[in-house]
Amino acid sequence: CGQGVEKIVINCGGVRHETYRSTLKTLPGTRLSWLTEPDAFSNFDYDPKLDEFFFDRHPSVFSFILNYYRTGKLHCPNDVCGPLFEEELAFWGIDETDVEACCWMNYRQHRDAEEALDSFETPEPDAPDDDPALGGADGDLKRLCLQEDARRAGWWKTWQPKIWALFEDPYSSKYARYVAFGSLFFILISISTFCMETHEAFNTILNKTENVTVGNLTREEIVYEVVTDSWLTYVEGVCVIWFTIEVLLRVIFCPDKVEFFKSTLNIIDFVAILPFYLEVGLSGLSSKAAKDVLGFLRVVRFVRILRIFKLTRHFVGLRVLGHTLRASTNEFLLLIIFLALGVLIFATMIYYAERIGAHPDDPAANAHTNFKNIPIGFWWAVVTMTTLGYGDMYPETWSGMLVGALCALAGVLTIAMPVPVIVNNFGMYYSLAMAKQKLPKKKNKHIPRAPQPGSPNYCLGGDCPLAQEEIIEINRDSKQNGDAASAALANEDCPTIDQVLSPDERSPIGRGPTRERYQQDRACFLLNTREFRATDGNVRKGTSGNRRGKRFCFGRSAERTGRRPHARTRSALVC
Repeated sequence: CGQGVEKIVINCGGVRHETYRSTLKTLPGTRLSWLTEPDAFSNFDYDPKLDEFFFDRHPSVFSFILNYYRTGKLHCPNDVCGPLFEEELAFWGIDETDVEACCWMNYRQHRDAEEALDSFETPEPDAPDDDPALGGADGDLKRLCLQEDARRAGWWKTWQPKIWALFEDPYSSKYARYVAFGSLFFILISISTFCMETHEAFNTILNKTENVTVGNLTREEIVYEVVTDSWLTYVEGVCVIWFTIEVLLRVIFCPDKVEFFKSTLNIIDFVAILPFYLEVGLSGLSSKAAKDVLGFLRVVRFVRILRIFKLTRHFVGLRVLGHTLRASTNEFLLLIIFLALGVLIFATMIYYAERIGAHPDDPAANAHTNFKNIPIGFWWAVVTMTTLGYGDMYPETWSGMLVGALCALAGVLTIAMPVPVIVNNFGMYYSLAMAKQKLPKKKNKHIPRAPQPGSPNYCLGGDCPLAQEEIIEINRDSKQNGDAASAALANEDCPTIDQVLSPDERSPIGRGPTRERYQQDRACFLLNTREFRATDGNVRKGTSGNRRGKRFCFGRSAERTGRRPHARTRSALVC
């Protein structure tokens, strides 16, 4: 079998690679290093005629993996998607932290893109039982024993996701679009009435006479009160009624109440409608305390303008702007630090530069200039560095003009440095948002066929070795290439806990919390996992929206059955 030969041949995806055994031993504990062990010919797919080991993996990525053994430097190919390279690293047992610094940003791009896509994730309503996207409820789902009786589900389970999507996702249905248009209409009307209330054409000044008692004397005083036209109040009342109904329905049908009240937009909804009800409730009271509270509520009417942020639910561009601001926090902090340093330096310089041309008879040396002190120079430095130049303050001496020119140049350079990073973030989020909107829906979802004779997963009656000898162990490892992958590569038992599958875990696993569609109450003999990638039959990795999935370890069933592990097997046999 060529066990004593120094060279070793590896056929990866049809491409032959030849290297030395000593090269593979440079990284002990990895899959390739085990090829140098004496029992490798029985544990791996070895062809004695061709004297080669075969792996049905990505051939071009394997070239970079093998070069890592040769040079000690792991580089990421530019023409390979990040998740694919990540899965290959997990299969070969290589830690992703070994990627070189020059390729790390390119390797991390896919995670940034996935996180950005998850931030634009929208809920999807349940599909009907006869949805052709699933292949028909009377077809594959019944064959897989994943059909749920609709009569068992109550009205809450049926209508809760639909009504929630009606108010949360304008693109879920045509009725959701009607609700979105109605909400947008009332938002614009509310903001318009808020602005019109401040115009003098809609305000009336009333003169009221009040009796004021001071000691034993009582006198009349004239009190002026500005009253807004009543029809504007009625219009605002109609808008508040709509917003109240909308908020109540969203609270009732929200799937997660805790996350709902943590949302900034939902807090804005409550804050925007609360002053109106308090103002209406206190308007009939005549006590001084009630009038003081009423006056305060009229002052805080400005919170109604916060309803403009509700438009982010309906316009992708506004959501993109919000995500850009959150993603560019470090750049904004850097910009503020640069401006603060520049303002402090140039405000001090302009103060002393203007004192140079002072008159000898001026003891304070500031009678000829507007820069009386350094704090006043802060305003001038901010206006100059941001290139606004209001002209309310300007230097009058040649030394002050020189400082002003330097301040303007420094401001241009300071602002220009972090701005491209912010613009790039906006471009990335906007392109991802547009791609998510234009991405066609996958109607023909993959549903695996039943195991056929000759398939590695086919078994007759109770002769299924996986059913008799193996148990499914679920490892909740937060690392992408954690101990579970290493243990599976070593053909060892996974460091996990035995656990009975819950109904949610037996149901098809979706891509995230917002895509948990078509929950089923039981599993028959196939566990359909759309996102699973089998790695030589040992490790199957499920990926969720937060990138912390479950790994299903199947031990050494492939070895015991004597069959060659198939890397493309997409269904886990759980008989």
